[in-house]
Amino acid sequence: LPTEKTTSKDAERRPHHHRANRGSEATKKGIPLDHEDRDLSEEVIGAAIEVHRVLGAGFLESTYETALAIELEIREIPFTRQAPVALTYKDRPLGTGRIDLLIANTLIVELKAVESLHEAHTRQVVSYLKATGHTLGLILNFNSPTLIEGVRRVVI
Repeated sequence: LPTEKTTSKDAERRPHHHRANRGSEATKKGIPLDHEDRDLSEEVIGAAIEVHRVLGAGFLESTYETALAIELEIREIPFTRQAPVALTYKDRPLGTGRIDLLIANTLIVELKAVESLHEAHTRQVVSYLKATGHTLGLILNFNSPTLIEGVRRVVI
């Protein structure tokens, strides 16, 4: 979880192309996030907080995905919805997975609208990180009383 709360006003004041550098954040594994990754994840969390503030809990995941895509566009944060991920098994094609949102071609975001997050949600993001070679993912659970309670950072 973030060590400091990010509000939508904070994210709006911080333009995407000019990110503030703050100290690194230790993760569960003790791996610090670089400044750009941390700032990008904070911008996305700020956008998600705004979506949760406006819509509240109780909608389907697809509703939050659409609303967050709109908020990311408003904030000029580049993203791809339902980004395809090539899956392989022993160097052979296995199929294609889909990431809810790929932010700036570096940050994987999986959206949930569930009662509580489980380890299976984390394993899903870890699998996508390994498949893409990215190192940072976010799980955002919009069914939490406040969105910040439903944020999980995943770093490999």
